[in-house]
Amino acid sequence: MLGVASIITTQLGDLELAGWIIVWCGLLDVMDGVSARLLNATSSFGAEFDSMADLVSFGVAPAVLILNAGLQLGGIEYDSGQFWILFIAISVFVLAGAMRLARFNLVSDKPSNGWFTGVPITFAGGGILSSLVLVLIHQEALAESLPLHLFLPVLMFVLALLMISRLRFPKATRRKSNFINVFQVIAIAGIYYCGITRTHPEYLLGIGIFLLVAGIIAGRMNSILSKTRNKEPKSLHHVE
Repeated sequence: MLGVASIITTQLGDLELAGWIIVWCGLLDVMDGVSARLLNATSSFGAEFDSMADLVSFGVAPAVLILNAGLQLGGIEYDSGQFWILFIAISVFVLAGAMRLARFNLVSDKPSNGWFTGVPITFAGGGILSSLVLVLIHQEALAESLPLHLFLPVLMFVLALLMISRLRFPKATRRKSNFINVFQVIAIAGIYYCGITRTHPEYLLGIGIFLLVAGIIAGRMNSILSKTRNKEPKSLHHVE
């Protein structure tokens, strides 16, 4: 319902409120998963329904928000070449998000190892795109200095590729390192504070970019280590 509300609010011209509504969707997305597990209320229906809600809230709603941000903040003219490029970019983003969610559901019944395959749509749409628009609204000088007619389509294509990629991306779950666990708690607490008070979108975008880069690096390192460990038994067997 909030995802639909964000789409309507965007179309009515209030991009800031629409962006915050998507952030609220992200806050609730964390809470509904935790509450379902605590209440032992998980089901196949819930998994499918959650994906449909994610597609609307973190796929369609951010895409509509970015399109209108290009029109209002980027000076893109309707029915121009720049408009159609951005239109194609947001369409590819939504399509990639749908593919990402469908793939996730195929493996959701398997034991979790703490890693996603590809960047989650909740992170791409709710963590990056919504906070980006909020920052552009709050920082008018930044919005005017950036070539948004190029930046926004490229960003949408890049996020689409990251979602359907085979890259490992860490889940927000308990880790062996206490430092990482404390960092996760502080980061999530900060996100909730910003979302509830509707302040400091710069923090949301900053932490989103940091987690995106750090997550990709950590996932790549984990993949390399996993391949190394898988090769070790074979080499030892050969020596014996």
